[in-house]
Amino acid sequence: MSIKSDKWIKRMASTEAMIEPFESGQVRFIDDQKVISYGTSSYGYDVRCASEFKIFTNVHTTNVVDPKNFDETSFVTIDEPSCIIPPNSFALARTIEYFRIPKDVLTICLGKSTYARCGIIVNVTPLEPEWEGHVTLEFSNTTPLPAKIYANEGVAQMLFYQSDEQCDVTYKDRGGKYMRQTGVTPPRA
Repeated sequence: MSIKSDKWIKRMASTEAMIEPFESGQVRFIDDQKVISYGTSSYGYDVRCASEFKIFTNVHTTNVVDPKNFDETSFVTIDEPSCIIPPNSFALARTIEYFRIPKDVLTICLGKSTYARCGIIVNVTPLEPEWEGHVTLEFSNTTPLPAKIYANEGVAQMLFYQSDEQCDVTYKDRGGKYMRQTGVTPPRA
């Protein structure tokens, strides 16, 4: 298994529509305004966060978060250019980019250091071979202060690992429950 370079990412984005929309370089400014960078890097792709956020709240819910029986009233949904995550709390968002992962590729997501240095942790489970959709992003604010996430700017980096052989069963083959997800997708049992 090998990690793929910027050349491979650009080729897959143009020939296989692996990432849409796709930015072939690193964007650091929009209209002369500095942004948290996104786009193709040396060995990965920095994704952007869309403006839809789901923030955990305990206002309308029971005392337990149950992944097998998730109560969507556990979230408050906002559509804003930024999101304030309360101290020691959690929010979901999604990427602007839509992914189509090749049959022989596993994609791993890591948070950007700009957010990590502020105590904001980005968690995304691996994108398995032949998974497709907008990536749901999980943000944890580990600080005792409110934390801000910016929409339309970089939040995490995707790393692409290509195997020297194809797996027997892909995410698509087994009918994965998050296949072709759009929007911010909460847990499904």
